[in-house]
Amino acid sequence: MIANPDEAWMRRALVLAREAAVLDAEVPVGAVIVLDGKIVGEGRNRMIGSNDPSAHAEIDALRDAGRRLGNYRFPGATLYVTLEPCVMCAGALVHARIARVVYAASDPKTGAAGSVFDTLISERHNHRIEVEGGLLADEAGEMLREFFRSRR
Repeated sequence: MIANPDEAWMRRALVLAREAAVLDAEVPVGAVIVLDGKIVGEGRNRMIGSNDPSAHAEIDALRDAGRRLGNYRFPGATLYVTLEPCVMCAGALVHARIARVVYAASDPKTGAAGSVFDTLISERHNHRIEVEGGLLADEAGEMLREFFRSRR
C-alpha cells in the first residue's frame, strides 16, 4: 500500500512535466488521471510542437483517458496536475465529470481553481469538482521558474 497515493500520483505528473521541458521544449506541466487506483490517462504540454493551443497537459490526459476507457466522461476519477488548470482546461474537466483535481503550483496569471478565476470551483456548474491545491507546489514551481529562467 502506498503511504500517500496523492503524492505518488503527483510525482508521476512531475515526471511528465520534466519530459515536456526536456524532450519537447514545452512549458513543464504534466497531468495524470487516476481511476480506481490506476492511471487511465497521462499528458504533458504539447502546444508548441503540435501547433495546437488546446494541447495543454490536462487536455492531453483527458484525450488519453478517453481513448483508453472508450468514453468521454470519467466519474470518480482524480486529475493530478503540476499547475493549476486554466479556464479552458477547467471547462473540459467539468464536462468530463472529473470528481477531483489535485494541483501542485498555483497559477497567479490564469488559474481557474480560485487563484484568478473560479471556473473549476463555481457552484454554477451542474457538476461539482473537489479541488486541492499545493501538493508538491515547491517542486513544481521551481521547475517552472527554472524553465523560464533558461529562456530569458
